[in-house]
Amino acid sequence: MERTIGIGKQDFEKVRVNHNFYIDKTDFIRQWWEADDDVTLIARPRRFGKTLNMSMLEKFFSLEYAGRGELFEGLSIWQDEKYRKLQGTYPVIALSFAKVKDISFLNTRKRICQIITDLYNKFDFLLDGRMLNDKEKEFYRRVSADMEDYIAADSLNTLSNYLMRYYGKKVIILLDEYDTPMQEAFINGYWNELAGFIRNLFNASFKTNPYLERAVMTGITRVSKESIFSDLNNLEVVSATSRKYEDCFGFTEGEVQSALEEYGLSGQRQQVKDWYDGFSFGGEKDIYNPWSIIGFLKEGKAGAYWTNTSSNNLVGKLIREGSPEIKKTFERLLCGGSIQMELDEQIVYDQLDDDEQAVWSLLLASGYLKVKNFRSYISDFGEWRQEYELELTNFEVKVMFRKMVRKWFARSASGYNDFIKALLQGDLKAMNSYMNRLTVEMFSYFDTGKKPSLDEPERFYHGFVLGLMVDLADKYVITSNRESGFGRYDVVLEPRTAPGAKTPPAENDAVIIEFKVQDEEEKELSHTVREALRQIDEKNYQADLLARGISEKHIRKYGFAFCGKKVLIGSRAD
Repeated sequence: MERTIGIGKQDFEKVRVNHNFYIDKTDFIRQWWEADDDVTLIARPRRFGKTLNMSMLEKFFSLEYAGRGELFEGLSIWQDEKYRKLQGTYPVIALSFAKVKDISFLNTRKRICQIITDLYNKFDFLLDGRMLNDKEKEFYRRVSADMEDYIAADSLNTLSNYLMRYYGKKVIILLDEYDTPMQEAFINGYWNELAGFIRNLFNASFKTNPYLERAVMTGITRVSKESIFSDLNNLEVVSATSRKYEDCFGFTEGEVQSALEEYGLSGQRQQVKDWYDGFSFGGEKDIYNPWSIIGFLKEGKAGAYWTNTSSNNLVGKLIREGSPEIKKTFERLLCGGSIQMELDEQIVYDQLDDDEQAVWSLLLASGYLKVKNFRSYISDFGEWRQEYELELTNFEVKVMFRKMVRKWFARSASGYNDFIKALLQGDLKAMNSYMNRLTVEMFSYFDTGKKPSLDEPERFYHGFVLGLMVDLADKYVITSNRESGFGRYDVVLEPRTAPGAKTPPAENDAVIIEFKVQDEEEKELSHTVREALRQIDEKNYQADLLARGISEKHIRKYGFAFCGKKVLIGSRAD
C-alpha cells in the first residue's frame, strides 16, 4: 500500500501510526547510543529532520512509551534484540525552542521559562506523596513564566533530580532548535542579555548535572563556546563537516531514487537532482533536503519548497546591510561563481556585523552554501590553514536568493521597474528622473546602522547591482568588475543569445555602466560623469563584447555620478 505523504510531520508516533511516508533513520539511535557522549550538539540546516529524529529518540527511550515497540517494528533498530530491550527504559525531558522568536529579551526569557513550566506541569505527579520535602515542593511551585533567574537556571537540573529519584534512573535531556532564540536575539539587538541567561541554564543543565545520563541538542549553527558553552567541556559538537551521523539527517541519493520510484516519478530524477542536490555532511555527498523532496513527491513538480518555509531574515539582513565586499562576493555566487576562504565553523553572533568570514560560515551552516573543494596546508609562517571553496548549494537556493533581492526593492517597485524600462530603452532623461527618486527611497534600506550608506555609498551601489542581476538575468548575462579606488564599480550587461543562434538579438543593446562618487577635484556632477565615461574607454570594457560579435553601435555606455543621494547619469554612444 502506498504511504501517505504528510507535509510538516514532525511527530514520530503520528508518522508511524498514520502510515505516512518515512525514510528509516532509526540507525541514528544505535550510532548515538554507542558513541557514549555525555552531551551531543548536532548542527544541521532547517527542515533536515532534526525535530523528527528528536521525536524518534523520545519515543524510543522514554518510559512514557514503554511497551510501544510497534512504533519501531520493521525499522532497522528493531532488528537488534539489545535495542528492543532498551526501548522505553529512561525518564526523558524533551523540550524545543523552535517557537521562541520574540523581539525583546523579556518576552524571550518569559517564553523559555513558560516552556520549562509546561514541563513541570507535565510531571506534577512528583508532588504527590512524600518523595519531595516541603522546601522541594516550594521550589517546584515557584517555577513559572516569571520565575527568578536562579530558579530558571537550576530548573532543568532540579527536575532531573526529581525524576531520577522517582524512577531510579538518570534522565535523558533532548533540546531541539537550541539556537533559534540566539538568532532572534542578534537580529533584534538583545544578544548579550540572552547569552548570559542561556549560559547559566546550559551550565546547570548539561555540565553540573549529576542526574543526567545523556543529552542531545540540535540547531542550525554551532554557537561559539565562548558565547554560551564556556563551561561545557563535555560537549561533542557534530557540525556539517563531521563524519558522525553523516547520513542520519537528510536523504541520500539512493533514498531519493527509491522514493521517486515508489511514487512513479523516476523519470524526473535529473530535475530533482538539479533543483535539490548539493548538501554534504562529513564524507556523505549528494544529500537532499527532506522537506524539498517530500514537497516534490506530494506535488509531482519542482518548486522552492524548503526555501519558502525557512526563515531567511538573518541571512537577508547580513547581505543587504553588509559591506561592499560581502555584496561583491554575493554577486559572484549569484552568477554561478565560487569563493575561497578560511572558515571557522563556530558562529560568533556578535561578530557578524564586522567579520565577513563569520557571515559565510553562517550561510554554510544554514545550508545556503556548499563546500565544492577543501584543502588544508601549512602556511609560509608555519600555521595550519584550512581553505574552503564555496558555492550556492543548488538551484532552489538560487531561486530563494533571487526572490530575496527582489523583495529588497519591493518598497520602491514602481520607481525601480520604471528605471529598468528606461535603461533598456536608452531613455536618459527618464533614467535620471527615476534613479534620483529611487536613491532617496533606497539608500537607508542598505544602511548597517554603524556605517550608513551616505558614508559608504558602495553599499547602495552593490545592492542596486544585485537588483539588476536578478531582474535582467533572463535577457542579459550580467558581470561585474572590481575597480581600485573608492566608489568605483563597473557593470556589463551582455544580451543573451537565443539557443541555436550565433549572435544575440540585434534589438538588444549591450550596456556598460561605471559608478563613480564625486571627489573633491570634481566641482560638478557632470565632471564626475565625464570621468566615469573616460574610464570606460580607458579600460576598454567593450573589448570582450566586440570579440563576441556585438557591434559598436549596439554598445551603450553610461556614467553614474553620485554625491550623497544626488545622481547624474550621462551616456556616450560609440
